[in-house]
Amino acid sequence: MRFFARLALSAAALLAGASQVHAAPAADAATIAAVKSCAPARPCAAKLPVRVVVVTMFEIGADTGDKPGEFQLWKERRNLSVTLPFPQGWHDLAYDPQTGVLAIVTGMGSIRSATATLALGLDDRLDLSRAYWLVAGIAGIDPEDASVGSAAWARFLIDGDIAHEIDAREIPDGWKSGYFALHSKGPSDPTPLPPINGEMFELNPALQEWAFALTRDIPLPDDKVIAAERKKFTGYPNAQKPPFVLKGDNMAAMTFWHGAKMTQWANDWTDFWTQGKGEFVTSAMEETGTFQSIEYLTKVGRADRDRVMVLRSASNFTMPPPGEDPAAYLLGENQGYAGMTAALEALYLVGGKVADEITGNWDRYAEAPPK
Repeated sequence: MRFFARLALSAAALLAGASQVHAAPAADAATIAAVKSCAPARPCAAKLPVRVVVVTMFEIGADTGDKPGEFQLWKERRNLSVTLPFPQGWHDLAYDPQTGVLAIVTGMGSIRSATATLALGLDDRLDLSRAYWLVAGIAGIDPEDASVGSAAWARFLIDGDIAHEIDAREIPDGWKSGYFALHSKGPSDPTPLPPINGEMFELNPALQEWAFALTRDIPLPDDKVIAAERKKFTGYPNAQKPPFVLKGDNMAAMTFWHGAKMTQWANDWTDFWTQGKGEFVTSAMEETGTFQSIEYLTKVGRADRDRVMVLRSASNFTMPPPGEDPAAYLLGENQGYAGMTAALEALYLVGGKVADEITGNWDRYAEAPPK
């Protein structure tokens, strides 16, 4: 843990130094006072300008000083000094008036993430019209693609919930799964379908490439615990690498699934809905809900769907090492993910680099996303 403590101090110093390049604050004291006098979800003449929204999904206990969730490192290491009551969501908002970074904790699952994101976008105290959105959360990761502690930038967001399902004990002979797309003829039906119900979303690919190029060489935290865990994955060379930054797509499903067969299903599901363009890498619960709300907000000028980035860092694998029972492995991981600390640090290091680049050079990125 001493490694992580040193890394945290170094990261905080570097990122704090980066935030000092701003010539003028995003919001002055008068604007902040005027906004704080407005009631949540009511008309407000004053508005806080937001340059980056950091979207986290959960926190553990207090916001500072204890075991961290996805929000805590941002709160402790950034000047998120302005708190805005947010009763229409799961957690109060935190804002940095110097950089224009706003952090939200949506709550877990696509229902909470969708409703909190929509509520945020319709909050009259905020100007999100030019904001970049950085989803920064932990995830499971496919050992075919990367190791625990690695961080992946997504292009495609695939929903793992909208489907037909027949219990696996009752499926016809020859079916790989009892889970198959709505309006299809079964799990082996290759007929492409349009994702009209929110089964898949594609992010701005140029923005994904830009974020990856900016962060691909950042050294990520490593320790003996996750090194021992990845060593078990014989036959999976990417799983045995130290943590690294990569590109890879995200599946959001409200069920916390696990195992080699489910991981194969996730790969097949991603391949089907992206028509072979995507690569399943991380599993989580929220992205499709979050992005659906941003799509709606874009239609009324409250957000810009082309300014959304999704970064997921692996706290655990989506399947056990070869030879281990998936149920036992999942139950063991539920007692504490081997890569939790490394994943949270990676999210802050990689996501913080992007946030600092945008806010530190706002004149360059305000009018249009990088290409």
